[in-house]
Amino acid sequence: MTHTYKITGMTCNGCRTKVEKTLNAIEGIEAQVTLDPPMAVITMDKHVPTAQLQDSLSKAGKYTIEPSTGNHDPKKKEDSCCSMSMGDRQHDHHQPKNSTPGKYYCPMHCEGEKIYDKPGNCPVCGMNLEKIPELTTARSSYTCPMHPEIVKDGPGSCPICGMDLVPMEPTDSEENKVYKDLLFKMKIAVAFTVPVFAIAMIEMAHDNPLERIMPMANWSWVQLILTLPVVFYAGSIFFVRAWKSIITWNLNMFTLIGIGTGVAFIFSLAGMFFPEIFPPEFKTDHGTVHLYFEATTVILTLVLLGQLLEARAHSQTSGAIKELLKLAPTEAVLIIDGKDQVVSIHDIKKGDLLRVKPGDKIPVDGKITDGESTIDESMITGEPIPVDKKTGDAVTSGTINGNKSFVMVAEKVGSETLLSQIVQMVNTASRSKAPIQKLADSIAKYFVPIVVMISIATFFIWAQFGPQPAIVYGFVNAVAVLIIACPCALGLATPMSVMVGVGKGAQSGILIKNAEALEKMNKMNVLITDKTGTITQGKPSVEKVFSLQDDEGNLIMNIASLNQYSEHPLALAVTNYAKEKNVSWTEVKDFEAVSGKGVIGTVSGKKVALGNKKLMEQVGSQISEDIDAKITVEQKLGKTVSYISIDNSVVGYVTITDAIKPTSKEAIAELIRQGIEVIMITGDNENTAKAVAAELGLTSFKAGSLPEDKLNEIKRLQSEGKIVAMAGDGINDAPALAQADIGIAMGTGTDVAIESAKVTLVKGDMMGIVKAKNLSHAVMKNIKQNLFFAFIYNVLGVPIAAGALYPVFGILLSPMIAAVAMSFSSVSVIVNALRLRTIKI
Repeated sequence: MTHTYKITGMTCNGCRTKVEKTLNAIEGIEAQVTLDPPMAVITMDKHVPTAQLQDSLSKAGKYTIEPSTGNHDPKKKEDSCCSMSMGDRQHDHHQPKNSTPGKYYCPMHCEGEKIYDKPGNCPVCGMNLEKIPELTTARSSYTCPMHPEIVKDGPGSCPICGMDLVPMEPTDSEENKVYKDLLFKMKIAVAFTVPVFAIAMIEMAHDNPLERIMPMANWSWVQLILTLPVVFYAGSIFFVRAWKSIITWNLNMFTLIGIGTGVAFIFSLAGMFFPEIFPPEFKTDHGTVHLYFEATTVILTLVLLGQLLEARAHSQTSGAIKELLKLAPTEAVLIIDGKDQVVSIHDIKKGDLLRVKPGDKIPVDGKITDGESTIDESMITGEPIPVDKKTGDAVTSGTINGNKSFVMVAEKVGSETLLSQIVQMVNTASRSKAPIQKLADSIAKYFVPIVVMISIATFFIWAQFGPQPAIVYGFVNAVAVLIIACPCALGLATPMSVMVGVGKGAQSGILIKNAEALEKMNKMNVLITDKTGTITQGKPSVEKVFSLQDDEGNLIMNIASLNQYSEHPLALAVTNYAKEKNVSWTEVKDFEAVSGKGVIGTVSGKKVALGNKKLMEQVGSQISEDIDAKITVEQKLGKTVSYISIDNSVVGYVTITDAIKPTSKEAIAELIRQGIEVIMITGDNENTAKAVAAELGLTSFKAGSLPEDKLNEIKRLQSEGKIVAMAGDGINDAPALAQADIGIAMGTGTDVAIESAKVTLVKGDMMGIVKAKNLSHAVMKNIKQNLFFAFIYNVLGVPIAAGALYPVFGILLSPMIAAVAMSFSSVSVIVNALRLRTIKI
């Protein structure tokens, strides 16, 4: 059982971690805690009283816990759409936590999944907050990003979730606003930095032409005036972030930039206004103090350039979401009383009949009711070849119709469509945090104070042992150490790769729920796979119905009647067979689907059962040797056979064939080649499973398995230290998909299976597993390359900046060159991450 609780008293990610750890320490429960909204989703083996939960939390700190009531007040932050109770979420169960469009998050994930209501800078690291993309299509009016069916003429709040309505007209994206603001500041910085730098460089010339115009003391004033716009406007954000990082003691890259350039600027001011306090070694031949206005402005401009490039890169990494959003049509042709009427996509309701004309995008998910056509589904499956569709076939929102017109019925609208779910999943996954990032976070935590200490030590060592002017050398090298060691690249290494990788996967029909799944996919060494619908087409057909009685039609009527209420592929095969034979069915009473065994019910007063041998044992039906021998022959040919029992007597069987997908054999062979153990576990009988395994080249398989058998096998393998992936498509696969380290759902399967999985293959093809594995390998390799870039610059740069090469080679690193190297490390990480967009998986 799963319950949702509201937590009060949490103020930071540390609190969230403590609360989650405390709750998970209670026997029999598993808790997931979020900071914003402040909630806990707790799964219990048996009910645990709220008082017991509160008692444990009280010992951990001043935290309170109470059941979530689901009563919404738009004025309260905790009752936003992100904090709806589980009951309130039933209408939109695909909406991941903390994914509210129109909100903001830190790209460094400093406070986990915390989101913010307004744009600005992260209170921990100072980075620009990124906007969560709006997942609605454009329209003149206001709508709720979570509930697109809500449309109003003016701004306000959503009556369902209380969230602020957003304009549906196309507007300039938040990423572009940030980019344009930084670009303007960059232009200002360059305009004032270039003359400051030029004055400083010309001043070093043997025959200084500037002295012919006016004394150098006056040129110092010119440098100061030109420096002020760079320090107090263009680069002011860095000092604000540095100060915030110091008072909160969340030291980061801006701490080093702020200290380094701040010291250089204050030193230069003191040199101008109070030159008499400085010793001779700090002064030039003209008696003026060496000033560092040019170092201050150049460093701030270079860092600003790095921020500009990052803003541009973040915009590019969200390109997959933007491209997907472009696929969503804005209008549809609604059939009303036999007449066509163009309506907004938001006005479509379930059950509406829609006409799709040649070349049009399909507006919502549904089925063709009249006509046929070829449809380009490449945006969903990644496959360029159009698919033939006829009456009764499913069609998906955003796919493109061919050259014929057809009529369809709307079955899923708004946030329920596959396209909306893909966009939401990609959006959430691209902001998730990979476990490998913990390494970078841990290093960054201790890195800044160590660099500050190295900088201080550099100053004193040079002042004590360096050549004259020793203090000047010490000051310059100390500033260079602070600047080159900025850990910006270290923080970007993982998030950039994850964002690009998840987007790349979506474009290839691989939907990844979070970065953890992406990382674990690379480590998996065992794949458990279901047979029906995963390895096979999942569209079985009845080959024949064998009856011990003379009336075969009556037997078909019984089993078709029984299967009319079942959603299992085998049931559909039986009912389709009855239609082909023009056999009608009747009402069924006491229908029950027995998981992993079959179906039972009462037809025309008789107890009918259709399923495997275990079901026959359950209902007490005896199987004769004659019929058992016939069934064995069929099973050895790889066919699925279901026993038919009436009034506890086996009276026949159904032979069903389910073709193996053309790519299954190729995919399994490639996975085995990569060293992955592939095990097929199926509820089918031993003979059928053996025949399929032999055709696929599988050495490991288990037949006659119930859902709990799959679950237990995964637990056993995990206890041996294996990283287990599970691929399945049915409701009976959901527990195993949830237990596996990586659950892989076929997109052609049930919603329950997809919800339980961490990776969804839209096309439902096992080659998607190979692609997902290759993608995860590429992303993890890219992350490691990024971490190498970040570390190598610091490992080599800090000693050089401190002057380690000076005693032997006479090489020193000026603060300006250090700033170039620091910015280049960030650029290297960004460019390397963007390479993932072009890889072939």
